[in-house]
Amino acid sequence: MAEKLIFLTGRLARPRLERLLGGLGKTDFAWQIIDTGVKVAALMTEEIIKRRVSLPDGATRVVLPGRFRGEPERLAEHFGVPFVRGPDEIADLPPFLGRAGEPPDLSRHKMRIFAEIVDASALKVNEIAERAGVLAAAGADVIDLGCLPDTPFPHLADAVRELKRRGLRVSVDSANVDELKTGAKAGADYLLSLTEDTLSLARDHPATPVLIPSRPDDLSSLDRAIEMAEKEGIGFIADPVLDPIHFGFARSLQRFIETRQRWPDAELLMGTGNLTELTDADSSGVTAVLLGLCSELSIGNVLVVHVSPHTAKTVEEHDLARRIMFAAGNDDALPRGYHPGLLQIHDRKPFPAALEDIEALAKAVRDANFRIMTAPDGIHIFSSKGHFTAQDAFELFPQLGVEADGAHAFYLGAELMKAEIAWRLGKRYTQDEPLAWGVAAPAPEADRTRLAKAGHTLRARERDT
Repeated sequence: MAEKLIFLTGRLARPRLERLLGGLGKTDFAWQIIDTGVKVAALMTEEIIKRRVSLPDGATRVVLPGRFRGEPERLAEHFGVPFVRGPDEIADLPPFLGRAGEPPDLSRHKMRIFAEIVDASALKVNEIAERAGVLAAAGADVIDLGCLPDTPFPHLADAVRELKRRGLRVSVDSANVDELKTGAKAGADYLLSLTEDTLSLARDHPATPVLIPSRPDDLSSLDRAIEMAEKEGIGFIADPVLDPIHFGFARSLQRFIETRQRWPDAELLMGTGNLTELTDADSSGVTAVLLGLCSELSIGNVLVVHVSPHTAKTVEEHDLARRIMFAAGNDDALPRGYHPGLLQIHDRKPFPAALEDIEALAKAVRDANFRIMTAPDGIHIFSSKGHFTAQDAFELFPQLGVEADGAHAFYLGAELMKAEIAWRLGKRYTQDEPLAWGVAAPAPEADRTRLAKAGHTLRARERDT
């Protein structure tokens, strides 16, 4: 039997919600809208819902507005039907509902992230451990200790042992055989990067070797290393080596494809840093493309590097990208509509309300409080005093009549400039909320069970009266 979803809303939002749900066409679920009688959906409370709502027979789940401030669990207990909080904006309901009325499941993935501490040899053991903790919290599964050429690393063994003591998996990345031996003896889980000439290290230690070609363009040498490892029963990961753009990038992609064709069951690794670090482009988009390639080729390991400031959130980006690609692959779908965290500069739906919705809302307002919204034609600000539109925030100030109210003017100036930035970039703007920058700048956790406190300017005005 098809699931029946009930959507609770308010009077102002109901027409938009009806248009959106009706525009979904044929769905795997039935749906019905219940107007709770409040003007603004976000203002409905648990008590209002309990008092005014009667669920129809067959209801299997109730979707609350995203800005509902209450506990869905208590409503579920009261009505005997699951209640869930939907997205903040009606425009975001389609991806929230997924393909069967369920939000996308991003809890799963099948990719291991190696996060390299490039300058580990220059750090003290406690500094390495602190950095490792940050990387692990960001999503890293393995902490990779980078060893620099001609740079002593006398505390390598101590660093490996300390990270292991903290419950972390560790890899040692070096071209120096002695350093690899030291790391392996100290308990490293992985050794990067061995060739056919150094594979013998893996015979004496349980660490898993990551195999690379003797030269990046010599794929046959990687084949021989793999054959040797398989013949001796040594577990391994193979890395055909990704090269930077204009320095063999296209050929290196072909190496990954050929390696997968030659060794369909082999575990592979891709080092993404040669693209994210060495290309002046937002790393989230580069990461999405590379992890899409990994998804298609069943590459289950990525080596991530953060040296350049523009890749400050690269581990978080890889973590989210692996989850999006896994979910999309499972759905046999394009990686669209699963999560906006990699859309850091632009949004797919920057204007959640249509121009006619804004105009209708502006006509319905009866108080002097300013509402600010954006649409394709610019910034809209309206109250009972009027409805004004501009593409330059400074053009609006003379029409607002707040010259004598410093706190209010400051607030409106900050909000209008934020709205202008969002409008120019094609980002989503919501009054009194920070702009969403995806995983690049995660928003602070909000308590969805409580109404927001009065803003700074309102508190200032109350003190002055």
